[in-house]
Amino acid sequence: MAKQFFANVKSVLSGDTLVLTSQSNPNAERIFSLAFVTGPHLKREGDEPFAFQSRDYLRRLVVGKAVQCTILYTIPTSGRDYGVAQLKDGTQLPDELVKAGWLKVREDAGRKEESEEILQRLETLRALEAQAKSEGKGLWEGVDGIIEVQNDISALDINEWKGKTVDGIVERVLSGDRLLVRLKLSDKKHLHVMTLVAGIRAPATERVNQSTGQTQPAEEFGNEARQYVEQRLLQRDVKVEIVGISPQGQLIASILHPRGSIAEFLLADGLARCNDFHSTLLGPKMAALRAAEKKAQAAKLRLHKDHVAKADAGSSSDMIVSKIQGADTIFVRTKNGAEKRINLSSVRGPRANDPSEAPFREEAKEYLRKKLIGKHVKVSIDGHRPASDDFEARDVATVTEKGKNINLMLVQDGWCSVIRHRKDDTDRAPNYDELLAAQEKAREEKKGMWSGKPSKAKTYVDASESVQKAKIQLSTLSRQKKVPAIVDFCKAGSRFTILIPREGVKLTMVLAGVRAPRAPRSPQEKGEPFGQEALDLANRRCNQRDVEIDIHDIDKVGGFIGDLYINRESFAKILVEEGLATVHQYSAEKAGNATELLAAEKRAKEARKGLWHDWDPSQDEEAEEEAVEVETSNDATPADKRAADYREVVVTNIDSNGKLKIQEVGKGTSALEILMNEFRKFHIDPKNNKPLANPPKTGEFVAAKFSADDQWYRARVRSNDRTAKVAEVVYIDYGNTEKIPWSNLRPLDQPQFSTQKLKAQAIDAVLSFIQLPTAPDYFNDALNYIAEVTDGRSLVASFDYVDPKEGLNYITLFDEKKSGSTFVDSINKDVVANGHALVPKKLKAWERGRASEEVLKKLREVEAQAKADRLGMWEYGDITED
Repeated sequence: MAKQFFANVKSVLSGDTLVLTSQSNPNAERIFSLAFVTGPHLKREGDEPFAFQSRDYLRRLVVGKAVQCTILYTIPTSGRDYGVAQLKDGTQLPDELVKAGWLKVREDAGRKEESEEILQRLETLRALEAQAKSEGKGLWEGVDGIIEVQNDISALDINEWKGKTVDGIVERVLSGDRLLVRLKLSDKKHLHVMTLVAGIRAPATERVNQSTGQTQPAEEFGNEARQYVEQRLLQRDVKVEIVGISPQGQLIASILHPRGSIAEFLLADGLARCNDFHSTLLGPKMAALRAAEKKAQAAKLRLHKDHVAKADAGSSSDMIVSKIQGADTIFVRTKNGAEKRINLSSVRGPRANDPSEAPFREEAKEYLRKKLIGKHVKVSIDGHRPASDDFEARDVATVTEKGKNINLMLVQDGWCSVIRHRKDDTDRAPNYDELLAAQEKAREEKKGMWSGKPSKAKTYVDASESVQKAKIQLSTLSRQKKVPAIVDFCKAGSRFTILIPREGVKLTMVLAGVRAPRAPRSPQEKGEPFGQEALDLANRRCNQRDVEIDIHDIDKVGGFIGDLYINRESFAKILVEEGLATVHQYSAEKAGNATELLAAEKRAKEARKGLWHDWDPSQDEEAEEEAVEVETSNDATPADKRAADYREVVVTNIDSNGKLKIQEVGKGTSALEILMNEFRKFHIDPKNNKPLANPPKTGEFVAAKFSADDQWYRARVRSNDRTAKVAEVVYIDYGNTEKIPWSNLRPLDQPQFSTQKLKAQAIDAVLSFIQLPTAPDYFNDALNYIAEVTDGRSLVASFDYVDPKEGLNYITLFDEKKSGSTFVDSINKDVVANGHALVPKKLKAWERGRASEEVLKKLREVEAQAKADRLGMWEYGDITED
């Protein structure tokens, strides 16, 4: 009696042969051939005509389905079973294939048979064959049965097919991520190629080393991953999205089952990991694979069974960048003042030991310095690197500034490369795939270090190397005002190493008019009291910053003496005001900044800051006490004891340092109008067209032709560029400045136009009780706002205090057209209310009266509201918390 059994069809070798697996043990396989029939076979050297079509008909019919097999006979030599099979829907094999014309009945079939049942079956098969033959079905069509099959990837033009989707059949599964796929390029041309599943890497399966003959065991879950793919894809129709070719010449493609990407299923079930090397080929599609992998990691499935979830350190912290160590390493200062080192996640600056990258190191560092130094940034910690032999422990983080991802910008502009992480390394940037794509684009566009053409290395000549070199450089620098420079290093609170890029010069600079205490040179050394604090302040405010310097002189060892301005503010004044330096009166007077510095020192003493923490006023000289008494009795009268002083004014200019230039409306402006009419008539007359007899001198009064309207005005020379023959002048009646050629200057030696006849009408003023922001962007916003609310308007000013030392008027401004003269109605209040100024924490002596208390209380209320509404400088929160 014929033996019967049930099995599942794993695959089809040809139109007449099946590979079956046991329903109880999928690893148990057997080959089963259909009896009494034969079909064309697929061969490596070339398929027989209609071999693919014959097999494909059977493949579509049975693969993945259960069949009932009946063994009719077995070949003793090969042990192969021959018989018939039936599907659950009643389809009989081989009858169905003979009927469709894809199998022929063997000529010798039944010659020795005596069984009536078998002979009847043969008769049925021959009748079906005769019918197929008469209808020209399948093999009996006789033409166009040959399909060209190639096994070499070189037959595929990757540039033509990249990005396209091709129909295919998975012929063999070698591992979870390696398949032998038949690509159906056309009806008559197929390509048999090894294909890597794009975006993943599955563990290796058991394999034999061809050179040694030894069997290499499978990696954990390797065989399971292969079986997973076999059950779902082997000999199934798939869509193949071609994305590229590997360095080893293997096709890389996404394999799409009707239910979706096999790569996503493998990742979600923990049978594969994401392959970073394919990220740039897949682009945005990599995100779905990352999400699937994270899902498996969270569930600790298979490969991720030992996965340790990264602590949620992704919350952003607001910090200030205090130092740039390299293109991928920065130091940041937290709100409590602590400094920490941060490595940028997943990116690496040009390497010193790589000849192609090393020339770009300084350029990349300078790029990052310009972007970040002194800026408020958000730092999102992505991981932590423990200390090792070569490196100290450090955090790795993604840094953003005003919403811009700095890690990404460095890669996009070619100043950093992307680190290739280990497969189990989770301490990486969350936008890692975006970084990889940006690197590929930067390489293609030859940006930054990928250009292969480093800029000429910037070299700086040390002008402080000797007194002789310093004297030569002094002659150049002393003629220039506010030279752009970079603080390269802070040696002490008042001593710096300065770089001047446009001159190609490096120099040691000492602040004029002050002396800061000596800082310790090493942790073991003890410096002078408050020396370290002075150095810390210099590092926080100046190190690696863009500054401006005015050089006055040199010292005995080649150091340059001068003023250093950070955000338009004198750092010497800041240092003195914080009580971290004393004023050297003789050198301050020589440098011309004595008034400003002595006023700052007085404020530091009164606040008992730093060096003055135990200051006793009685210790000062009697003469100084008397001078202070005179000043206090005359000028610093508390606000509640002074008579109100209101005057009509117009704002004629706002200086770059925030000071207002105002004119008092009345006799002065009337006299100015008369004088200017005569002044214009005088200069229109050709006979008065007399140029200056000699080059203009600093401080000299001249007539200057204003470039905006080509009219002549009274002016004073502020500085000179003798090489270009250009002078910077300030128009004394309006307060604005500009640089103009000497040819547009004339002598102001006519008595009727002199300052003795009519004093300069523009006077310096600042808004009382408020402090403008120091950050350049917010400072400019504040100036623009003040200009907008004062330009062309008739205003009333309350002169709250006049500082005779600085020649400065502290005023409260009111719009004349609006009723009300209390501080609530003032422009000063409006500036604070719109987030363009803050209430100073350090009050001046004249601001401390009882009458000021109500003003300051109201100002603090509107300041709090501006903070709550995130207006102006408060858009990212309270900056004063730093």
